[in-house]
Amino acid sequence: MRRTGRIALIAALVAGSMLLVGVSRAPAAESRAACAYLSNVMAAQSSGAVFLASFPTAKAEALKNVAFLYDNAVAATALIGCGHTTEASRIGDAMLAALDLDRYWHDGRLRNGYLAGAVGSGPMKLAGWWDAQRKLWAEDRYQVGSDSGNMAWAMLALLALDRASKDHRYLDGAKRIGAWLKQWRSKIGPGGYTGGIFGHETAPVVERWKSTEHNTDLFAAFSGLARESGEKAWGVEAEAARSFVHAMWRPACGCFAVGTGRDGQTLNLYLALDAQTWPLLAIPKAAQQYKGAMAPAALRVGEGFAYSEAKDGVWTEGTAQVALLLELSGRHAEAVRLIKALDAMRAPSGSYYASSTRELPTGFMLETDPTKPRQYFRVEHLAAVAWVALAQRRFNPFTGTNALP
Repeated sequence: MRRTGRIALIAALVAGSMLLVGVSRAPAAESRAACAYLSNVMAAQSSGAVFLASFPTAKAEALKNVAFLYDNAVAATALIGCGHTTEASRIGDAMLAALDLDRYWHDGRLRNGYLAGAVGSGPMKLAGWWDAQRKLWAEDRYQVGSDSGNMAWAMLALLALDRASKDHRYLDGAKRIGAWLKQWRSKIGPGGYTGGIFGHETAPVVERWKSTEHNTDLFAAFSGLARESGEKAWGVEAEAARSFVHAMWRPACGCFAVGTGRDGQTLNLYLALDAQTWPLLAIPKAAQQYKGAMAPAALRVGEGFAYSEAKDGVWTEGTAQVALLLELSGRHAEAVRLIKALDAMRAPSGSYYASSTRELPTGFMLETDPTKPRQYFRVEHLAAVAWVALAQRRFNPFTGTNALP
């Protein structure tokens, strides 16, 4: 079972209507293009703590002004890689505020999504829409939940801010999130961590499936906590996540399984791109041990890479991730070709579209409605431009450096 992830809400909202839908070797102008866009977006916001809209051009009510936590965490980390720590701290401050000002939970979790914009002093606002048919205010069940992987990305962003700013409020915030995540360490099957929770308070559903992507994120986040805090106990949590990722390696195909089914044990052997590239960016020596996962030919589409074996189009985020991995592995010429290929994804605003095609299949179905596919769409996407910035700046978000672990 794949992580529900940010794409689940994208597809859920799009189902009824298409719009619901370091030091660089590159020339200076090119290496700063995505960075400049992110900096300009931050400059356009009100002062203080802020969450950025994930799909700033969305017109449909269900997706307008939604700030996904993952997208904002990647954007904050990219801003640090771009040298804009002050701007990044505004997103980090929004995360810290969300830990303290949730309307219901006060146990160290964050939500998968918030209302974009400046953060006030009252309860954190969640995005939603007026459902005229049912005559009520509606909120998406994924957005109000807490995926383990998204929580890990928030930790990574806060840890990067702690290193860059020396403001240990961010380290303390990462610890609070980590303490909440510890409860999802599994005692069955290949171990690792389960998916988190899904749905509304007061009794959300506990997700029992496990994701290679999630556990990669968690390894990096817990490892970072162990380093920055000096507390060895976090290393135990990191090792549990790493052990799971290694258990997902399939020598026969030279690839990682995406995770497990709902039983937490049965492997899902489907081929998805981020389950291949992220372990190599995050886990020490994985790039040498699992070379077959670096730029899987089976997922190549034209000049870029698809989300999964469902193919059909280029996935901007994933192609940028492969470019970063190749660059940090010393394959500069290949990386440059991928980054240049992403120019076709650039929107007139300077942002980047999520995909090259109107509808990009993932090969998975919605958890909210198993009859409908999860997809990406050709709309401007915050995470897409953030990953391009990371690739252009050769900045590894899992290590906070210009190198592989």
